[in-house]
Amino acid sequence: MTAARVGIGGPVGSGKTALIEAILPHLAKAGIDTAVITNDLVTDEDALRLRRGGLLAPGRVLAVQAGACPHTVIREDPTLNIAAADRLERDFPGLELILIESGGDNLASTFSPDLVDHWLFVIDVAGGDDIPRKKGPGILQADLLVVNKTDLAPHVGVDLAQMLAEARQVRAGRPVIGTVCRRDEGVAQIVAHLRREVLFR
Repeated sequence: MTAARVGIGGPVGSGKTALIEAILPHLAKAGIDTAVITNDLVTDEDALRLRRGGLLAPGRVLAVQAGACPHTVIREDPTLNIAAADRLERDFPGLELILIESGGDNLASTFSPDLVDHWLFVIDVAGGDDIPRKKGPGILQADLLVVNKTDLAPHVGVDLAQMLAEARQVRAGRPVIGTVCRRDEGVAQIVAHLRREVLFR
């Protein structure tokens, strides 16, 4: 059985690693066999953070160093990530889901269909309520848009309801979910989306 591969992209600081940390306990509770690949420019920082968190066995978290713009290894030449995913499947027979986190990138970051079956794009409220209106490829093309840190809206002068409405409008009805990862808000909806749309459960 080939594991489903799900990409998680978005700008620096939007909360991609925090989202993975929030998702993993839900996946474990559901009995979904999971592994993670992180992508950073020249470090393994995100992988080390996930390993330290203890939510997965260390061998289930692999790191890819892009050495260039992060989108290079998730779109232009995803061979390093494909090799890492293939290795995880060899090492863990029965693996069902591989989460592939891109290094922080801009709104134009997208995933190659050769690498992932489905992908999420993460933005955060503190980045500004105009982000959906900028209509970057990541916002428009992702299978799921995650608007993170919704609790910060009143502190940064953002009308959250309007921001979410504009996100849904520019995405022509494609799914948008608001989250506060550190409070586990909205995370169950993302897991339900993955179970339904990716794992067909």
